[in-house]
Amino acid sequence: MQARLNLITADPVRLGDAVKFIEAEARPVAESLPGSLGMSLYANPELGVAILESFWASRAAVVQSGEMVSPSRDEAVRRAAGTVTIEPYRVPVFEQEAPLSAGAGLRLTRMNIEPSRVADVVEAYGDTAVPRLAEAKGFCGALLLVNRGTGHSISETIWRTPRRWLAAAASPLRSGSIRSRRRAA
Repeated sequence: MQARLNLITADPVRLGDAVKFIEAEARPVAESLPGSLGMSLYANPELGVAILESFWASRAAVVQSGEMVSPSRDEAVRRAAGTVTIEPYRVPVFEQEAPLSAGAGLRLTRMNIEPSRVADVVEAYGDTAVPRLAEAKGFCGALLLVNRGTGHSISETIWRTPRRWLAAAASPLRSGSIRSRRRAA
């Protein structure tokens, strides 16, 4: 699976209008395209930040969709009076434990990995981190996005509420064991 991550930074006052536009106009266009596997949208109006991700069956589908989705993305950014950064990734780990709903919390962690170690990190994340996270109360799912060429990676964990991921991250036993295992891989 492939992903296109759009990091939108915006005027906090205008972000709501952009989110409504994405949900009503941009999402239907993108999800109707060949190879689309859906979209996710996370927004923090207080900070003026939104993360719009689209998921695709193949690299070719990502490339072919570019011309069709860019006008909608540009309009959303214009409405938000913001900027956008677009990043391509592969999604080697995807785990959904519970249904997602509005109000879910997203914990996004950026990592820079030596490209030669990406396979090791993918294995450790899928075999160690995700099963441990799945034991935490309020855990809904996890994604690992990687760019094998650069080593740029993103771990996303999704929680029933934003406070749940804070509680899970603060647990010394849980977070410490995940960190130590990932380092050893």
